[in-house]
Amino acid sequence: MSEAGRTRSQRLAPLDPSTLTAAQSALVAAVEQGPRARHHGRIGMQGPFGVWLRAPELGFAAQQFGSAVRFGTTLPEALKEIAICTVGAFFRARFEFMAHAPLARAAGVDPVAIEAIRTDATPVFPAAREQAAYALARTLVTRHRLSDGEYASMRAQFSEAELVELVTVIGYYCQISLTLNLFEVPLPEGAEDPFPDSADTDPADPDRANPGRADSDRM
Repeated sequence: MSEAGRTRSQRLAPLDPSTLTAAQSALVAAVEQGPRARHHGRIGMQGPFGVWLRAPELGFAAQQFGSAVRFGTTLPEALKEIAICTVGAFFRARFEFMAHAPLARAAGVDPVAIEAIRTDATPVFPAAREQAAYALARTLVTRHRLSDGEYASMRAQFSEAELVELVTVIGYYCQISLTLNLFEVPLPEGAEDPFPDSADTDPADPDRANPGRADSDRM
């Protein structure tokens, strides 16, 4: 079966590769021949990419933006992956966390901290900028803004350009998480579900959004 045919979801039926439109085929080619493939090998139309085939013009723009977010910033990989994992864990986006936890480890992020993010515990990082990247992502997904004092703490760790890049990474992966969750995009065959009980967990639950931990104190 071709890569386009591997889009398996509980809510979206697989597409027949022989019936793809020109716009859909262009999206497939962009994903399979773009920077993701150069960095990670052929990934196929898994995750959000298969969803975007239903709206290929928008999907093409979305994957281009995603490529810029992933491969076109000045941020160290560890900081990006901490932010991405934090977003994925908050939304219990299985595919997102499954895909990016290994990338975080490969970027040198402490596996104990990654596991803390996965389990909704408070991670402790050895580097202040890593702690700040987590705190920024966690605060924005839970409270959606920073106080003046929190912003000043962030500026002590990041340049203005880095903050623009970080908030863009966080926002993009919020969109990815919502896409994956809406269409219940499945994990690849054989992949371990990082959130097997996520159907019973509501990210909007106030007890999850403010689980009694002083994230802002770590900024």
